[in-house]
Amino acid sequence: MSIDKNQLLRFTTAGSVDDGKSTLIGRLLYDSKSIFEDQLDSVEKTSQKKGHDGVDLALFTDGLRDEREQGITIDVAYRYFTTPKRKFIIADTPGHVQYTRNMVTGASTANAALLLIDARHGVIEQTKRHSYIASLLQIPHVIVCINKMDLVDYSEEKFNEIVEDYEALASKMMIKDVQFVPISALHGDNVVNGSENMDWYKGGPLLNTLETLHIGSDINKKDARFPVQTVIRPQSKEFIDYRGYAGRIDSGIFRIGDEVTILPSEFTSKIKSIDTIDAELEEAFAPMSVTMQLEDDIDISRGDMIVKTKNQPQKTQEVEAMICWLSNEKYVPRTKFIIKHTTNEQTAMVKNVEYKVDVNTLDRVENDQDLEMNDIARIAIKTAKPIMVDEYRDNRNTGSFILINPNNNETVAAGMII
Repeated sequence: MSIDKNQLLRFTTAGSVDDGKSTLIGRLLYDSKSIFEDQLDSVEKTSQKKGHDGVDLALFTDGLRDEREQGITIDVAYRYFTTPKRKFIIADTPGHVQYTRNMVTGASTANAALLLIDARHGVIEQTKRHSYIASLLQIPHVIVCINKMDLVDYSEEKFNEIVEDYEALASKMMIKDVQFVPISALHGDNVVNGSENMDWYKGGPLLNTLETLHIGSDINKKDARFPVQTVIRPQSKEFIDYRGYAGRIDSGIFRIGDEVTILPSEFTSKIKSIDTIDAELEEAFAPMSVTMQLEDDIDISRGDMIVKTKNQPQKTQEVEAMICWLSNEKYVPRTKFIIKHTTNEQTAMVKNVEYKVDVNTLDRVENDQDLEMNDIARIAIKTAKPIMVDEYRDNRNTGSFILINPNNNETVAAGMII
């Protein structure tokens, strides 16, 4: 299977505090020679000041001053690197329970999650919590990195024991694809290069796994959804009658001549042309940004959605969703929010908090209407006008939304439609 070298893979990291997430990413960047010389000089100097014998690899990702002083990651640190086979964006998220919202933020657009487990401790409470969030966000691929294998004498028996425990956990959740790699981030075993200490492991190192991960089928190609961002009317002599609808295709494939329906108006038409800045196309697919012309003159504006007539999302004013509360301020019942769903923005209200999830035990907490920062809950929402939705498990783009406080424009919650 060939991999497009321009293909972008987004992945997030998660694990308990001090499991070695920042060290692992530092090792990935360092051994794949993705570090700029000035960054390397800065980190070498900081490592010397701290009294380390060599380079403290964790400093490549712990970019904030507070993180460097405390030796912990307290925010989402995004890093970009590239290899001859693929481009990558890493979201390094904190392991602390009070930063659940950061993991949700970092994981929301990820193709894969790197879940670190300390080989000495195995599957622990935080492993369950991070796996639940990965499952909730429907991250297509989970790579379990069993780290610090050097501290258990590179034991194959210990590795197999943790694999068995984690597979039992994953079977209870909606985790589709799980792979396991035994590593030592500190010494570089099975990160970029293979390990002589673990010749019993027959798989490739972590970087090879990331480079060859098949993500082409992660995008929903079945349900054609095109939220309109803006209407283009050049009104120049060359394009006197041009009326195009511009946006990014969220899922599916559109072709010239397709019969389409515009929601929420439910008018129908056919695609006349599909244009980009470079050329006119016969077909376009997610996640391309294009401008479409229709054969009929229909009143269409930002927030409307163009879909295939024979395959439509649900048009509704009431949705059930799992949300993560992101705000420092508590939820106040009957507060009006702005809901942003694809390109559609309108007023919404939370009708009911059905239950909260204890992210440590994964138990449901009933009869609790309070929502505080980092809480995960199932809620019912009522919107002022219809929105066009799919279930999040079928379509991450049309199945997600954010709630915004209209008084200060703060994003207070991120939601996944059930």
